[in-house]
Amino acid sequence: MSKPYTESNLSEIFDTDLTWRRKELSDIKSTIKSTDTYSKPIFLKALIAMGYAHWEGYIKTCATRYFEHLTLRKLPYSNYERQIYINSILVRLDTLTQSRANVKERCNIINEILDGGNSRFSYINPLLIDTKSNLNTDVISDLCTICGVDDKYFISKRTFIDTILLKRRNAIAHGQQENIQADEIDNFVHELLTLMEHFRTLLENKVYTKGYSA
Repeated sequence: MSKPYTESNLSEIFDTDLTWRRKELSDIKSTIKSTDTYSKPIFLKALIAMGYAHWEGYIKTCATRYFEHLTLRKLPYSNYERQIYINSILVRLDTLTQSRANVKERCNIINEILDGGNSRFSYINPLLIDTKSNLNTDVISDLCTICGVDDKYFISKRTFIDTILLKRRNAIAHGQQENIQADEIDNFVHELLTLMEHFRTLLENKVYTKGYSA
């Protein structure tokens, strides 16, 4: 797998990953439109399940590769916007909160955090890019915060994300009867791809404009 050393490398990775996802969604759409009446409900449910899988998979891939691009630059945290360093603290704060460390140990951790601003950004903890297997509006909003991008578009699409996509997908995952109507599939796939492409564009724009810089 190629590494996103340059902006164009990253764009190519985004393109390649989206292309096969778009093709799978297109293929199942074509199958739904051509299949018989009895088989159609099965493929409609499959479209929802597959649609959610691509939504979660692509968002996680984009965020992971974006941060990989930044770590490959091997620059100090001081060269980046504050959110980058805040990210390095978040997981440690969770650990500190959950641990039974004594006062001295907690002070040591806090001192390390306070003194760490001049170290190099070389690692993003994968726990921060956690879709929680339930990529709803609140989760994508958190990911936007981690990446330092605007979440307004996703907030405006809460009904689609949380109800049309997530609620139906969760029902199917729990063995319940749930699907979409055949005349909904074009709009469903369009909305889904638009959400995925929007997240990609936010990150891509940030890279090309050096919006992550201090």
